[in-house]
Amino acid sequence: MRPIIGITMGDAAGIGPEIIVKALAHVEVYQQCRPLIIGDAKIIEKVKPIVGFEGMVHAIKDPSEAKYEFGSIDVLDLDILPLDLPFGEVSALAGDGAYQYLAKAIDLAKEKKIHSICTAPLNKEALHKGGHMYPGHTEILADLTGTDDFSMMLTTPNLKVIHLTTHMGLIEAIESINPERTYRVIKLAHETLTKAGFQNPSIAVCGINPHAGENGLFGNGEEEEKLMPGIERAQGEGIDVSGPLPADTLFFRAGRGDFDIVIACYHDQGHAPIKVMGIEAGVNITVGLKGGIVRTSVDHGTAFDIAGKNIADEKSMLAAIQSAIELAPKQ
Repeated sequence: MRPIIGITMGDAAGIGPEIIVKALAHVEVYQQCRPLIIGDAKIIEKVKPIVGFEGMVHAIKDPSEAKYEFGSIDVLDLDILPLDLPFGEVSALAGDGAYQYLAKAIDLAKEKKIHSICTAPLNKEALHKGGHMYPGHTEILADLTGTDDFSMMLTTPNLKVIHLTTHMGLIEAIESINPERTYRVIKLAHETLTKAGFQNPSIAVCGINPHAGENGLFGNGEEEEKLMPGIERAQGEGIDVSGPLPADTLFFRAGRGDFDIVIACYHDQGHAPIKVMGIEAGVNITVGLKGGIVRTSVDHGTAFDIAGKNIADEKSMLAAIQSAIELAPKQ
């Protein structure tokens, strides 16, 4: 069975609708899954001539009505936005729409009507103007699924990174790290890769300070206090985890294959190497959601400056759909 992948349209003023339509112009997507856009059919119709898509848009109200045929794009039509919504501008309407598409996708995933969620980018300013005060997709997913213990995982073809902290200031991030969080993220990494087919995945934890503190030379013992107890607890359970290791060399080592995944301590420590390694093929995955809900996303923003101009590249969307297929429940 090809899994049903619910693809949320994201912020319609950005490049989300374009990259979705471009991605669904690849026949191999339909050979591997049943893609279902969750958004506004009129916006997808608006994008068709921009990107040169000559197929049909099939507006539906329930996944059971979908055709899942190449050349006919199925859209679960929430009919929220006006047709004349301008590209490239922050809009409360578009921000609210992005939230509503995701909320609908979560409901469908809970009801087992879709197997995975794949999200196009939203704009945080528009999201807030639309009345939804979240830092981003990950926090919405956690809230609407009742999940407390979750993490962000980023992947490229040569590197996988999972985060102890994400959308918070550096000082706050370091203060929030503790042995329990370290242990739980190691477990999430291990469980996620094991389910994806890795046998005894190799995990490495970044240090917080330069050179991972270098035996107390840098910092105030954060590695020993916040990281080591969690690492040792996981090691005691037979998990293959190393660290803390200096981040400046760890990502190089992981990129050449020494480790299957790296645990980053804060947002930029993990995001920067991923985006250097391959932003066009990067995928953002939310790990640990209750109910086994799978969510993948492009690893780039709404790109308002090029929206509506047929410039946006769909490679990251294709990679995100592929990851959603690979991580979808197999039963």
